[in-house]
Amino acid sequence: MKIGIPREIKPQEGRVALLPAQVGELCAAGHAVIVEHGAGLRAGAEDLAYEAVGAVLGLGPEAIYADAELIVKVKEILPPEFALLRPEHVIFSNLHAALDQVQLDRLLEVGLTAIAAEETHALGSPNSVLAGEIGALEGLRLTFASHGGTGRHFLPHFGAPATRSVVLGLGAVGRAAVRTLLRLGVQVAAFETDPAARRGAALEWAGAPFSIGAVEDLRKLLADADMIVNCVKWPKTRHDHLIDRADLDLMKRTAVIVDIACDRAGAIETSRPTTWQDPIYVAAGIRHFCVDNIPGAVPVAASAGYAEAILAHIRRIADLGALEACRRDPWLRRGLTCAGGVLILEEAARVQHRPHTPAEDFLAERSA
Repeated sequence: MKIGIPREIKPQEGRVALLPAQVGELCAAGHAVIVEHGAGLRAGAEDLAYEAVGAVLGLGPEAIYADAELIVKVKEILPPEFALLRPEHVIFSNLHAALDQVQLDRLLEVGLTAIAAEETHALGSPNSVLAGEIGALEGLRLTFASHGGTGRHFLPHFGAPATRSVVLGLGAVGRAAVRTLLRLGVQVAAFETDPAARRGAALEWAGAPFSIGAVEDLRKLLADADMIVNCVKWPKTRHDHLIDRADLDLMKRTAVIVDIACDRAGAIETSRPTTWQDPIYVAAGIRHFCVDNIPGAVPVAASAGYAEAILAHIRRIADLGALEACRRDPWLRRGLTCAGGVLILEEAARVQHRPHTPAEDFLAERSA
């Protein structure tokens, strides 16, 4: 199969979907890989490194999309790429189509096959840890008085209290944020509904300035919090929130909200996605940092994690074809978003109030 790796065009996104090591494996397996010129530079991968393992360089996105059957990306398909799509394409990328109707409309209109990478990871995105770590550091930076923050130090010097943070969710993102903050001396109050995650966190950080509270007690901590770090992916059909707009009145005007999950009006009612170019906005008097591609700030590590995580999926698609790969691989099947103009991803159908065909039914029909 011909596999194309275009350069990411999302602002300040330096990741690349596959590095030379993974491309070399695909080429050795008999597949042709076309890499856009400069696609891996910010991730530490030179064009010559791709050529050395058997890839062919394409001089622009037009060459990649024209020659390749399987397009492998990190971020969603953006409008400048819409005209390059063809019905025979298979797209594998972090599509987040449920909240991007414009993109989904185009994928359905073209009739290509799209598989959402974010749905295929058994333990969450491979960049989850990076997002938690970087999000925590960005939040800590924003607590400094020079950035409009509360002015507490992250260590408890001279009898003054250390920075006080609230972390929502103890999944992969939340645990990474907690680890980062605790290593710096920050006081962390976490909130998590899963009993197993609560027990594990209590054991891991016993003796540290760490506590786990009941969700109903969250509002009691808002007044003294220097930073709120949200790591909870909120169901897109819910209309309630862990922290709503009125709750922001309880917070200090110098506090900051870092929403790593970045769901528009999700766990945090006032959240909306931002970019690294314009990362912060003020809502109800509180600064919000809601960058939706946080790992893009460390493209070398982030690309390595992503490429390693998706390689087996890409091999399966390339070896078997997209639909047969989805039949055999439950994780790929879970990410199957659309094919032949048919919407398959249940979440997108539910959020956008569209009809859909379940993946199992669609794949059974196409094999008959």
